[in-house]
Amino acid sequence: MTNTFYHDVLIIGSGAAGLTAALHLPEECSVAIISKGQINDGSTWWAQGGIAAVLDDDDTVERHVKDTLSAGAGLCHEDSVRFTVENSRPAIQWLIEQGVQFTRDENSDKYHLTQEGGHTHRRIIHSADATGKAVHSTLIDQVYARKNIEILTGHLAIDLVTQADAGSPKYRCTGAYVYSLATDKVDLFQAKAVILATGGASKVYLYTSNPDGCSGDGIAMAWRAGCRVANMEFNQFHPTCLFHPSAKTFLLTEALRGEGAKLVLGNGERFMEQFHPMAELAPRDVVARAIDHEMKRLGLDCVFLDISHKSPEFVQSHFPTVAAECLKYGIDITKQPIPVVPAAHYTCGGVVVDKHGRTDLDNLYAIGETSFTGLHGANRMASNSLLECIVFGIAAAKDVISKLGNIQAPEYQPEWDESRVTDSDEDVVISHNWDELRRFMWDYVGIVRTGKRLERANHRIKLLQKEIAEYYSNFKVSNDLIELRNLCDVAQLIIRSAMARKESRGLHFSLDFPNLKPFARDTILVPLNFAAQDVIVGRSEA
Repeated sequence: MTNTFYHDVLIIGSGAAGLTAALHLPEECSVAIISKGQINDGSTWWAQGGIAAVLDDDDTVERHVKDTLSAGAGLCHEDSVRFTVENSRPAIQWLIEQGVQFTRDENSDKYHLTQEGGHTHRRIIHSADATGKAVHSTLIDQVYARKNIEILTGHLAIDLVTQADAGSPKYRCTGAYVYSLATDKVDLFQAKAVILATGGASKVYLYTSNPDGCSGDGIAMAWRAGCRVANMEFNQFHPTCLFHPSAKTFLLTEALRGEGAKLVLGNGERFMEQFHPMAELAPRDVVARAIDHEMKRLGLDCVFLDISHKSPEFVQSHFPTVAAECLKYGIDITKQPIPVVPAAHYTCGGVVVDKHGRTDLDNLYAIGETSFTGLHGANRMASNSLLECIVFGIAAAKDVISKLGNIQAPEYQPEWDESRVTDSDEDVVISHNWDELRRFMWDYVGIVRTGKRLERANHRIKLLQKEIAEYYSNFKVSNDLIELRNLCDVAQLIIRSAMARKESRGLHFSLDFPNLKPFARDTILVPLNFAAQDVIVGRSEA
């Protein structure tokens, strides 16, 4: 029997975006936060950098806007960029009021601001090298202190629930079917408003810096419910992730290359000089493409990052964390090179929203990495992502508050029907398809693309979707099956978007179309069941 729960607002996802939205809703509003694992399992907790904001008196909104537009390779929406940047200072002030302990300057009482790639001014406020953890832990404490907020860990949303009201051509979202790991049952969560804050989809690739839960759930659910998605072909890759079966998400800081580490093949031969005059100090996307090229050309599993030519004292003093982490896996970086691969890092596209986080479905919002706001364009600029989470989390909450009193209560929805499914005794099918999907996405739809590779991927994804749909129809849902289904849907969106872009721009690099088109256009995919009246984003890929 399906249990039904009712709240004013249902938030799916427990990262910075979702928690920010929850904390900006009034205490008389009943809120449920759904988290797949523990509340701190998402990407926010692991964010090392900081938050970009106009905080220095010598900095300006115009400079931050200009830097972001430049990094986005012509695809940023200036109105969205300006909205985000103009709200950066209030967003940081709110975090400070919540208790986030940002690092202060040694020589003054001011907050220390650093500078990162793409920024022309020091504007990155941070908490040492673990800003995400500092922000997330503070927001978690604040959420647990609120009596109106119910937090449900170990719960996975399966699909959104929608209904059409009499006399209205549009559908509205009224909740979601949610699978509980503890009970192995599916419950119905109904709400006047639903906020998707499920993070990105980098787990669709074989190598990723993201936690295991980043399987594009919100993007897939919104797409199946009738929402448009945009710019899914743009996925940011970090050049150097530790290649070891037990070290799935450990990034090797770019400071290693800044201090003289060399990228080499297994025989010790350097290769970066062939790709860029700055060699190992080339921009991140250039380095990632070069490593990918050598791996594909030679059929390698990885390349190596070598700083062993520096003295052990130098390495230990400059990179104690990296040295200690690698030593856990038997790699002494003072004596031997480190095996590395590029890793999928950030999803720049997502569910199409406006500056309030509103999607094409009434009362459904998407915020954070799940959404496409137009901020990032074709390449995300460092430290703008956490800022986007806070700014749009606040914006979505404000819009929900303005509408909540006028939203009709959800109508009755049928129970989750398991009468015609059975328990699967062939879980190997799920694990095999999971592995196959991530491998062909890495090989065919990764850092460097061609038409033939995309065609192969498109052929495989259609077969895989058919197989997964048949499995989903015959067997009871599980954590792995839910995520596999979502990954498969998101993979298809990435493939379709990549096939539509006949140029190389930002994070999308095609050997068949190496040049830029004269006009920058978004790639917007429209589902067959699209029911929106208003177009939120006017530009589309022709």
